[in-house]
Amino acid sequence: MTPARAWLLCGLLFCATALSFLDRQVLSVLAPKLMADFRMSNTEYSRVVFAFVLSYTVMFSLGGRLMDRVGTKLGLALSVGLWSLASAAHSLATGAWTLGASRFLLGVGEGACFPAVTKGAVEWTAPEQRALAVGFANGGSAFGAVIAPPLTAWAAGSLGWRGAFLGTALIGLLWLAAWLFAFRGVELPRPVGRSAEKVSFGSLLARPEVRRLLLARFFFDPVFYFYMFWIPQYLSRERGLSLDAIGSLTWIPFFALGITNIAAGRVSDVMVTRGWAPRRARMTMMLIAAVVTPASWLASSAPTAPIAIGLMSLLMMAHGVWIANFITLIGDTVAPHEVGTAVGLTGTCGGIAAMLSNLVTGPVIDHYSFAPVFLVSAILYPIAWVVLASGHRPRPHAALGEIA
Repeated sequence: MTPARAWLLCGLLFCATALSFLDRQVLSVLAPKLMADFRMSNTEYSRVVFAFVLSYTVMFSLGGRLMDRVGTKLGLALSVGLWSLASAAHSLATGAWTLGASRFLLGVGEGACFPAVTKGAVEWTAPEQRALAVGFANGGSAFGAVIAPPLTAWAAGSLGWRGAFLGTALIGLLWLAAWLFAFRGVELPRPVGRSAEKVSFGSLLARPEVRRLLLARFFFDPVFYFYMFWIPQYLSRERGLSLDAIGSLTWIPFFALGITNIAAGRVSDVMVTRGWAPRRARMTMMLIAAVVTPASWLASSAPTAPIAIGLMSLLMMAHGVWIANFITLIGDTVAPHEVGTAVGLTGTCGGIAAMLSNLVTGPVIDHYSFAPVFLVSAILYPIAWVVLASGHRPRPHAALGEIA
């Protein structure tokens, strides 16, 4: 595969992660409207979110394993096709139960997305461009989250909330056609079944460095899930903003995320090119991010909504630096044929933490406020960094060269 074709495919990977976050963010933007129409409490809404996180968490691991078996081309096509159908199913919802069922199906489809995207970016680009490729491909998620609030607010105003869900489904089918067309004339090595079978959950879990990656993600992922699913509701309930106002503001933190997600990968690659060990470069960038994340606590007590959005943007910038280097660290730690499974395992750990935290978030907000949730969010990234820094550094893999 030529470098030009590899970066074209990375561009489509960018679009896939953008579509993934667009589809999941439509619900969070429309949450105030749907909660009013279906007369849902915050606790009931948290259960709808739980349905997505549950299936997404399970499929993160199973989908990662699938990508290592069938390859990124076929695996991601199946994933996007399924979640596009799930997006369309949201338009048929009549209450919390049917909405939750649609969310569950969406999670089944989306669970394989990020393992597939990371696997493709690692396999198709040179090692010295790995962090940039991973950051760029995964950075589409921020772009999707940026366009979701204004696009959803416009679509809901013009077509109704059911039309907004149908529109995202149509975009997914258009991406699928472009994805299959982009592989015309490209010879890809066929996934070898025996090689894929060597990647077992047990063999990965037996490694201390992999277990630290899993535990770290268990700590920091609930923060991002909270920002992804609850911020529109926070702005509506605590700040009294309308749907249009929410749409005009909530894209800003995710725009900040997208910029740092890509830029941080590039900075990390430059550090490696200048002689830094890959692990040292990734960990240094993540430490910088962890130091910034306590800004989350200040957002809850900000005097105005724009200041709160600014502080949320600061945390999301830090998350962009963090996640670009964390995902790349996974690629540095395991062999290329293990990347999909390893990323999937970390995603499952993060999803389990998000499920547990989400079930607590709704009742805490109903009985108290958003302030305790913001307070806890302020300390989780530093804890995750300490987890990663503890113990011995990962042993270098023969296929990847020196890591630490």
